[in-house]
Order: sequence, then C-alpha cells, then structure tokens
Amino acid sequence: MTFFSMFDVPVFWPILLLYWLVLFLLTMKRQIMHMIKYKYVPFNIGKQYKGKKPAGGSGSGSMSRRD
Repeated sequence: MTFFSMFDVPVFWPILLLYWLVLFLLTMKRQIMHMIKYKYVPFNIGKQYKGKKPAGGSGSGSMSRRD
C-alpha cells in the first residue's frame, strides 16, 4: 500500500497511541477483568505476602536446578 501516494497519509502519533491502547484494552478485557477479580498484580513492588516464607535454600526440593 505504501507504493501508492494516495495511501501515504500523515498520522498524528498521539491518536495512533490512543488507537493502540483502545485496541489492547478491548482485546484484553476478559483477562484484565479476571486479574482485577482475583487482585492479581503483575509486579511485586511493596506487595505484602501472607503466610510462611519458603523454607530451605537452593538445592532442596524437587525444583532444584541441575548444572
């Protein structure tokens, strides 16, 4: 399409950014609502954890890494 000058239209970047944000929110609506429902935060800055801390150091348990 860029080979033809009639399709070479200028785009104001804030409008393009807004378009992509709206498109993202519309396509991710179900996942975002699920994350809000279960209070999931994808980062842990200042996040308070309840319960016990994981016991043991590296090399214990079935999830140990082999070098």
